[in-house]
Amino acid sequence: MSVPQFKEIRRTYGFDEVAIAPGVVTINPDQANIEFTIGEVTFPLPVLASAMDAVVSPAFALDMDKLGGLAVMNLEGVQTRYEDPDEVLCQVAQASPQELTALLQKIYSEPIRDNLIGERVRQIKEKGARCAVAITPASTKRLAPIAMEAGADILVVQSTVTTARHISKSYKGLIFSELLETVKAPVIVGNCVSYDATLELMETGIHGILVGVGPGAACTTREVVGVGVPQVTATLDCAEAREENYRRTGRYVSVITDGGIRTGGDLCKAFASGADAVMLGTPLAQAKEAPGQGYNWGMAATHPALPRGTRIRVGTKGSLRQILLGPSSVSDGTQNLIGALQVSMGMVGAFTIRDMHNAELIIAPAIKTEGKVFQMLQQG
Repeated sequence: MSVPQFKEIRRTYGFDEVAIAPGVVTINPDQANIEFTIGEVTFPLPVLASAMDAVVSPAFALDMDKLGGLAVMNLEGVQTRYEDPDEVLCQVAQASPQELTALLQKIYSEPIRDNLIGERVRQIKEKGARCAVAITPASTKRLAPIAMEAGADILVVQSTVTTARHISKSYKGLIFSELLETVKAPVIVGNCVSYDATLELMETGIHGILVGVGPGAACTTREVVGVGVPQVTATLDCAEAREENYRRTGRYVSVITDGGIRTGGDLCKAFASGADAVMLGTPLAQAKEAPGQGYNWGMAATHPALPRGTRIRVGTKGSLRQILLGPSSVSDGTQNLIGALQVSMGMVGAFTIRDMHNAELIIAPAIKTEGKVFQMLQQG
């Protein structure tokens, strides 16, 4: 007997449930062009460092720039609240689990200081590096002009869930089309996981979209409020919105998969799902240069009433160069992420990231376990 359904539930997929099928033509990995462009700015590596206090400091942003990627500095974190953010970062790293949430809430209750915004941006710009900054929608009107005046190159407007239409009691919320008239720099908006919301956001004229709600290793949004979509499906849906927007307008808006990427294999699957770039948090928090001292924590952990992030011990895997470009000293896929991408592109015959979008994805629930019994036993 068929039972009427209250609502249809769609099957979605995360990185562990799919695989990339080899192509019918292969190329040498060194022929793969992995450049990433946002607005009129091009980067050699399609990798952004997440706007998390444990990941990005001005010094880390300089290191990331030298390697060809882009670090996004959080303008509402410890860097703009404290003259000596390193001392505060030490407190977080040394706190016990029992006192951590209260400590984070206290640390982030300190007011943002406008003079520190300009100072942190200039620390990056004075060394000749590109500077990207992240602000929440509620603070954008106040903080964005300060950052832009100091020389920021890219603005990221980021919250847990971002839409083009937000209903609130305030007189007038943030309207992205109006923001773009005042900010003479590429604007990336996030986070989003659906076709409809992505298409509406792209229609405002933004330059990039961040994809991902709750997949990050330090994020507990999915546990606390139950909201999220696995990253492969989320990226596929948002990439289809990009293609539709391009068909309608001729404007190409970059899709950036943000969160849930642990290994080179995950990173490659993000690009095969339609990403133009990826944003990495925890993998880069494991770099020797990261300010988190072997820890990472979700920025939503500071919410005064409903924390949706936690501190995790991630350890130190190696230098930033080793994690991104190798050489790898481990066999678990956590180092030389860019090398993994180029090899994967070679296996599917992709000369460019756009070619990589055409790689065949297959549903593969056994991809992590088939023939791997000895590996699993030894990992245990």
